Amino acid sequence: QVQLVESGGGLVQPGGSLRLSCAASGITFSIYTMGWYRQAPGKQRELVATITSGGSTNYADSVKGRFTISRDNAKNTVYLQMNSLKPEDTAVYYCNAAQIIRSYWGQGTQVTVSS
Repeated sequence: QVQLVESGGGLVQPGGSLRLSCAASGITFSIYTMGWYRQAPGKQRELVATITSGGSTNYADSVKGRFTISRDNAKNTVYLQMNSLKPEDTAVYYCNAAQIIRSYWGQGTQVTVSS
């Protein structure tokens, strides 16, 4: 059974930082492209960042220079370090594991940026 479990969300003031984690089980983690997506109320789910099995990264323009995605294959975990957070970063953040035709999602973790 595949499980992706996100953690690390919460309430933070503008300009603050959070680190999200996603622990995977039931998959050969090292061969999967891992990603973070987010969905704000009333909006479609959007890509935040991805990291391939080889370590190549891709970011949405809106988070470039502020967010960093990384992975630890020994721990089957992917991280999203979020700095200089803005109110518009408020959303539910979802972890995704993708490999060819397979795609799995976590349950999401809420991030709220507000003073």
